[in-house]
Amino acid sequence: MTRLLTILCLCILLASCKTETKDQNTAPETISEEKKELTVAEKIAQAHGFENWEKVNQIEFTFNVDRGENHFERRWSWQPKHNYVVSTVSMDSITMYTRDTILNPNYEKIDKGFINDKYWLLVPFQLVWDEGTTISDPVKEVAPISKTELNKIVLTYGNEGGYTPGDAYDIFYDNDYIIREWVFREGNKEEPSMTTTFENYEEFNGIKIAKDHKMADGNFNLYFSNIKIK
Repeated sequence: MTRLLTILCLCILLASCKTETKDQNTAPETISEEKKELTVAEKIAQAHGFENWEKVNQIEFTFNVDRGENHFERRWSWQPKHNYVVSTVSMDSITMYTRDTILNPNYEKIDKGFINDKYWLLVPFQLVWDEGTTISDPVKEVAPISKTELNKIVLTYGNEGGYTPGDAYDIFYDNDYIIREWVFREGNKEEPSMTTTFENYEEFNGIKIAKDHKMADGNFNLYFSNIKIK
């Protein structure tokens, strides 16, 4: 999965309802419910509006990176129920494809870009979507940019599958389970590869999106514009 490597190269998941229905001849009929404790990943996803995801038919967004005087952007339209993607880099570069049937190797580079950009947009949901991952128990730790104490989990990807296996993310979130910062560590190396904020949240049809991701030096901003969730 290419999520952050694309940027570096450019400049750079309830209630489980257990219903026991007794024999119809038994009176009275009783139904018992047990509420299953959500995992941290599920709580983070829910805090960002995951319960509204099933209603989403289409997402449009522009992925932007400003570093110094350099600007880069890609525009995407995605129909998640059909996994249909439209990529627009310029009027001369428009590509349409279905992710379930990527047979043409020419689409791989475009799809890597889509996976990277979608990951940044929907990180809270990726926590519950992605398979082959491990998520650490939460701890309290001082966040690297804000220097405030936040909750932290470490998301680690397995060494197989995806475009960039083995990567790790230190995810810092507040007591409301909203992500505030993260540290990307390529290949699960100890040293950070990239550290950014999650800020300027806006809600789109019940889904909360962090529109800005900035570095501490103020010279880098990865941001989203033209967001539409239908």
